[in-house]
Amino acid sequence: MFIPGRVIFEKDAFQYSKAIELYDYFRSKGIEIITLSSNRVQGIPGDNPAEKYREGKRTLVIGVRKTLKFQTCKPSAHFQLPLVSGCVGQCEYCYLNTQLGDKPYIRAYVNVDEILEQAGKYIKERGDEITIFEGAATSDPLPVEPYTKGLTKAIEYFARSPNGRFRFVTKFANVEDFLDAEHGGHTTVRFSLNTDEVIRSYEHKTPSARKRIEAAGKVIEKGYPTGFLIAPVFLEGDWKKEYDALLKMLKDNISHMENKDVSFEIISHRFTTKAKNRILQVFPETTLPMDEENRSYKYGQFGYGKYVYDKGHINDMKEFFMETITKYLPESKILYII
Repeated sequence: MFIPGRVIFEKDAFQYSKAIELYDYFRSKGIEIITLSSNRVQGIPGDNPAEKYREGKRTLVIGVRKTLKFQTCKPSAHFQLPLVSGCVGQCEYCYLNTQLGDKPYIRAYVNVDEILEQAGKYIKERGDEITIFEGAATSDPLPVEPYTKGLTKAIEYFARSPNGRFRFVTKFANVEDFLDAEHGGHTTVRFSLNTDEVIRSYEHKTPSARKRIEAAGKVIEKGYPTGFLIAPVFLEGDWKKEYDALLKMLKDNISHMENKDVSFEIISHRFTTKAKNRILQVFPETTLPMDEENRSYKYGQFGYGKYVYDKGHINDMKEFFMETITKYLPESKILYII
């Protein structure tokens, strides 16, 4: 369970009973509390990027989501559902290192009812079409679920919505905190997986692959549509053997379960120059494979370039995952491999 080193309350948060409830809870636990006279976050120590990053990851900010205009989230969903921003994990490659910059703290919003009400307006605007919301576009919301219950509220909200659908992805295993919510098959829970070596080397402060897979089994047993995001795939060393072992572990744990609705998303490792520079500031001793000479340069859909594996490596990766997933979990769906 994530236990923050400090909790910061934005000024406007206390307009909501949830913030008062959380204030009393964290004070009773002896956790450092900072109350702000504004909504500008301050009070997080650190003299350099690495220290600020580590302290930020220990900081939970309780605030109010002011902007109720949701960002789009193509191609996987129509809109982001902003329940939480940031993540307690310390994954070296994570794009949030660049996106959040010097603000790596976790922010949870207490006006969840207003956020869900806005989601309902978007659903209504689209009429009879299905509208999909992504709950983890800029976060991993599960570690703070014991405190916020935001995921549980969202799951139960979308269960009552004929045309609304919800999805989120996590690296964490505390699924008991939402497991018994009434979901109506309208929420897809996805688990980010990787090899034991990748998790040990780069996914600091996160559970092992086995614990994530065991958590996925609990979700499947409750009837949730379930996805597995294998990312980023590192095509280095004996990668086929390592990813085969991962997929076999998954098969051994879930293949016997009935009425599974399982899907896969596979994404190869890529990086931008900006991301590399930020990673080297926060993790100066990193061993992430970020040698531009060994990659191809490709312009992405958002107008900036990134370094990716060349077509030969990608084609080899696609063939491997299609064959291996089909062998171990033939009834599952492969949504994409990129």
